[in-house]
Amino acid sequence: MSGSDNPYGGSYGGQMTASASFGAGPAAGSPAAGGYVSDTSTAGFAKDVIEASRQQPVLVDFWAPWCGPCKQLTPIIEKVVNEAQGRVKLVKMNIDDHPSIPGQLGIQSIPAVIAFVDGRPVDGFMGAVPESQVRQFIERVAGSEGTDQAAEIEAALAEAETLLAGGDIQGAAQLYGAVLQADPESAKAAAGMMQCLIAMGETERASQMLASLPEELAKDAAVQAVAKKLDQIEEARKLGDPVALERDLAANPDDHAARLKLAKILNVQGERDQAAEHLLTIMRKDRTFEDDGARRELLAFFEVWGPKDPATISARRRLSSILFS
Repeated sequence: MSGSDNPYGGSYGGQMTASASFGAGPAAGSPAAGGYVSDTSTAGFAKDVIEASRQQPVLVDFWAPWCGPCKQLTPIIEKVVNEAQGRVKLVKMNIDDHPSIPGQLGIQSIPAVIAFVDGRPVDGFMGAVPESQVRQFIERVAGSEGTDQAAEIEAALAEAETLLAGGDIQGAAQLYGAVLQADPESAKAAAGMMQCLIAMGETERASQMLASLPEELAKDAAVQAVAKKLDQIEEARKLGDPVALERDLAANPDDHAARLKLAKILNVQGERDQAAEHLLTIMRKDRTFEDDGARRELLAFFEVWGPKDPATISARRRLSSILFS
């Protein structure tokens, strides 16, 4: 399926996405993306913050043009607020131009972010904190709606995993895409989407998506497992014809090099039990082959398959019997 034919084409190097919403979302008539951030003044503070916070939580960002940490925080908090799609608003106040309000609130260092709900300050933080902490802060301030959305996302991820395991690749892709729209930094959804691409034979697009992920997301264990799977697929392409390897083994069952290659090919073909059996056979016959290479390869398979996969459980049991008999 080409990029133009794929109905789920989107960001992250062209991964599939799908339209869906989680939680209540913005009310009718809410501002468009980018309309959740504004500036205020001393004269406008009562209307822009106090009155507005009776309708939805309002974050006030106290900053100044000369403040280096403010410049670090601004793009982060604006991005997260816009992605929240109306659950909170951000109002920015330049303390050089409008010093009286921050003075009344006891703001002594910047950047300082204060959350107002129902006309009064309820929470806040100071300094250029990382994006993850900004997200946590907004989830805390936004209240139960964020909790409901998080629960819906977790349920969608669980359903997508079940669909993928059952072979419904399109159904799983739609759910993973919907989660990525609601939470672009969901490592589980990103990993699941790449798994869908691999299952459809779109390994190049999966690799492109992996390369385009933010560094923090790419380090997640679920994403790393997919990265290793892509490496295994690329390696298997260079190992030759599995039929020829099987003929070599029929002629010489102790051809461990052929058996190892065949195990790697069977693994990427989804024949996990057979792949594991070949590696275990090498271990039973010669633990010194390639410096215990069969065991190390089997452990690499486990990392990609996951600890709960039936093939992992079965092969790990047989591995233990070899190691500790």
